[in-house]
Amino acid sequence: MSAREEILRRLGDAPVTGYDAIPRHYLRRHHDGDVVALFAERAAHYRAEVRRIARAELPAALGETDGRFAVPAGLPDAWTAEFDAVRDDPPLSVAELDALDGVVTGCAVAIAETGTVVLDHGPGQGRRALTLVPDVHLVVVETAQIVADVPEAIERLSPDRPITFVSGPSATSDIELSRVEGVHGPRRLSILIVDA
Repeated sequence: MSAREEILRRLGDAPVTGYDAIPRHYLRRHHDGDVVALFAERAAHYRAEVRRIARAELPAALGETDGRFAVPAGLPDAWTAEFDAVRDDPPLSVAELDALDGVVTGCAVAIAETGTVVLDHGPGQGRRALTLVPDVHLVVVETAQIVADVPEAIERLSPDRPITFVSGPSATSDIELSRVEGVHGPRRLSILIVDA
């Protein structure tokens, strides 16, 4: 038996523990105050455009988008009632995505402490290419999706799904410490926080 085969045999013999059964002996929540306000503040700090609206205002707010925006499969139809969205179903090519002005998605969870939106690319969130190629990513975050800290967010996510953490527009300062946005994703991140 080769070393590789022996390692795989040992892994196969290891007891399987459920993800939820893994002990976590660390502080899960550092904030007890208004996590929605903290999320808005931290996301804005990362140069995201943040706006808080009532649920009834969502279709009109999305209707204010300027240009051609795509939406993923599974995004509620009521959200797009007031604007003509390009559906990513069947999936658009990279060239078609690049020709768009932006994309509108939901999210899986948002983290107040870090001002981060988390996508698990489930219904209404789209595939990675859809959220990374267009210049503008407009994310709808419902207040019930906002948690205080990273551990709370991780508990809401499935380890079986691809996960993308988004903290502000894509940016790099690799060359002479000059900030350049849009190198690895959207140049603009807009967040609509929707009250229940």
